Order: sequence, then structure tokens, then C-alpha cells
Amino acid sequence: MNRDEGGAQRNVLGGPLGVCSEKPVTGFFRTGCCDTSPEDIGRHTVCIVASEEFLAFSKIRGNDLSTPIPEYDFPGVQPGQRWCLCAARWREALQAGKAPQVVLNATNEATLDIVSLEDLKRHAVDLH
Repeated sequence: MNRDEGGAQRNVLGGPLGVCSEKPVTGFFRTGCCDTSPEDIGRHTVCIVASEEFLAFSKIRGNDLSTPIPEYDFPGVQPGQRWCLCAARWREALQAGKAPQVVLNATNEATLDIVSLEDLKRHAVDLH
């Protein structure tokens, strides 16, 4: 899969996968990282910086990320917060002109099976 010999997952730039968000805690495994495995069917691998526009788009498309769900200890994602998003949802938002910004150092290299590095770089917050 996308693990180096030590078992660590890599980011889209080939380095160690960085933390996306611990507040709110994110990731398929709720580790704060956008790590993945075969169990992660949705491939929650893109570390985004949520925007109001994207959150509204996602809600219309059936994935309400902004409404809290206390019974699942989910506070809801607010604009400006980071979140591990499904790669296919990011691509869908890109095609609709609503793609949120991306943190490349915390975006899993598994994303590259679905989204091009060039598209991710155009929306990156951490390229200097």
C-alpha cells in the first residue's frame, strides 16, 4: 500500500504524513492524521482547510460536515478548521469550482490514485 518500510504512511510530496487536525480530531481512524487502509472505503486522505463555501457545497451534496452530532462526539467542522476529506469528494468539489485549500504535508499519497498532484498544488496552503 502506501507505507514505507517502517510502516509510516507518506504524504503526496513523499515525506512523512503530517498531522491534519487534532481539534477537531480527524481521520478515518480518528488519529488526527489522514492515514488510510483497505477498511477506509471512502479514502479519507485529503487534509483540507474548510471554507464556508465548501462546507455549504458538501452539505448540498449529502455530506453535512458542519452540523455537530453530539452522540458521535462530533463537534462539526467550522470554516478555517482542518479535516481529512474523502479524495473523491475533493475531486467533485474541484470539478464544481468549490475545492477547499489543501495541506500537502498532511495529505496522504493514496490521494494521488484519485486526484493529480498538480490539482492539489494549485490549492495548497503549504507551498512556499
